[in-house]
Amino acid sequence: QVQLVESGGGLVQPGGSLRLSCSASGFSFSRALMEWYRQAPGKERELVAYITRVGGTWYMDSVKGRFTISRDDAKSTVYLEMNNLKPDDTAVYYCKAVTYPDNVWGQGTQVTVSS
Repeated sequence: QVQLVESGGGLVQPGGSLRLSCSASGFSFSRALMEWYRQAPGKERELVAYITRVGGTWYMDSVKGRFTISRDDAKSTVYLEMNNLKPDDTAVYYCKAVTYPDNVWGQGTQVTVSS
């Protein structure tokens, strides 16, 4: 069964940290480009970060220096370490695998940053 399962979301105060995990199964994880997206209420889904098969990374400007994406191919898992969280980071976070023949999306995990 091809699937991605996210975990690690929750409620955190501004300035706090969370680590999201996305566990993959049913496809060749090591060959996939892995992406994290987020979607806030009333807004479009946006690409937050990605990591290539060889570990190259990209981040959207608003999370640079605060978020870190990483992958463990042995565990078929991609992570998003989020530090110094801000209320604007509140959203449902999704992971996505860019793979063949079809891309795969996870179900999402809620991150709420509030005091």
